[in-house]
Amino acid sequence: MQSSHQVEVSVFQKAKKGNYYCGDSYFYHESDGKFICALADGLGSGEFAKESSQIVMEVIRDNKDDSVASMMRKSNAKLVGKRGVVLGVLQIDLHLKHYAYSSIGNIGLMTITTNSIKKRNIPQAGYLSGYDRPFKVMTDKLEKGMIFVMFSDGITTKEISNSYFLHQEVDHITDTFAYLYQQKLDDDTTLIAMKYNEESR
Repeated sequence: MQSSHQVEVSVFQKAKKGNYYCGDSYFYHESDGKFICALADGLGSGEFAKESSQIVMEVIRDNKDDSVASMMRKSNAKLVGKRGVVLGVLQIDLHLKHYAYSSIGNIGLMTITTNSIKKRNIPQAGYLSGYDRPFKVMTDKLEKGMIFVMFSDGITTKEISNSYFLHQEVDHITDTFAYLYQQKLDDDTTLIAMKYNEESR
C-alpha cells in the first residue's frame, strides 16, 4: 500500500496468462488538493495493447490538472493510428470534497461508504481510437472514509460483489483479491483500491 497524503492507494495487477506484457496501465497522483487516478486497458493483449495504454497514461500525467473531460479528449486524440483503449479517469477535489469520474468501455468504478453502501458506475460503451466522441462525466460528493475501487475487465461482477470489498483497509482488499483469484485470471487484470481520509496524516 502507498499512502499519498489524504488518499491511500493499493494496486493489484497481473498480465494475462502466458503474456509478458500486461495491456493495462495506470497512473495516480495527489498534489495541491487534488487526487487523480486513471486506468486504461489496451484492446487485445500483449505489447501493442501495452503501448496504447501507456500513451494514454502519459497524456494523463502531462495534463493531470485538467478537467476529466479534457483528459479524456486529449487521450483520445493521441490514439490516431494506434490500437484503441478503454479508459477510466477519477478526479477528487479534496478542498471542495467532491469527485468526478468518466469511463468509456469496460473500466469499472465502485464506491463504498463507511456504512457499507456500494454504488457501481455504469461506463459508456465503446473505446477510444482517435475519433471525436462525447464523454459523460459523473460527479458526486466525497464522504469521509469513502473507498473507490477501479478495475479492468479481468474482474467480473461476481468477484467485485464479495464482502471483503467492504473492508476499510485498501491493502486488505487487494491482498484478499490476489489470494482468491490470482491463479484463476484469464485476462489482463488491474484492481486499484483507494481510500479517502478526511485528515491528512
